[in-house]
Amino acid sequence: MVNKDDFLYPRSRYYGQVKPENLLFNANLQEFAQKVSYICNLETSGKIPPQEAYEQIKELWKSLKQSKKELRIGENPFRMDDEDKPEE
Repeated sequence: MVNKDDFLYPRSRYYGQVKPENLLFNANLQEFAQKVSYICNLETSGKIPPQEAYEQIKELWKSLKQSKKELRIGENPFRMDDEDKPEE
């Protein structure tokens, strides 16, 4: 039997650099994309007005931006991780 949440909120596998902050941001990004898709579908079908759809997506974007800032994604692009260090 398929879990309702797995059906409504599918998650894709993460292929990037495996670090806790990257995994968490990826989950947040997938959730953002899923919610934007639902909002767009509601607006397209006439269930919500365009301005309301815009405002909801704008709030989701602010939330995703805040998540990126709190997780410090991309703040130090020159930091060398263990896999990036030159071989000795």
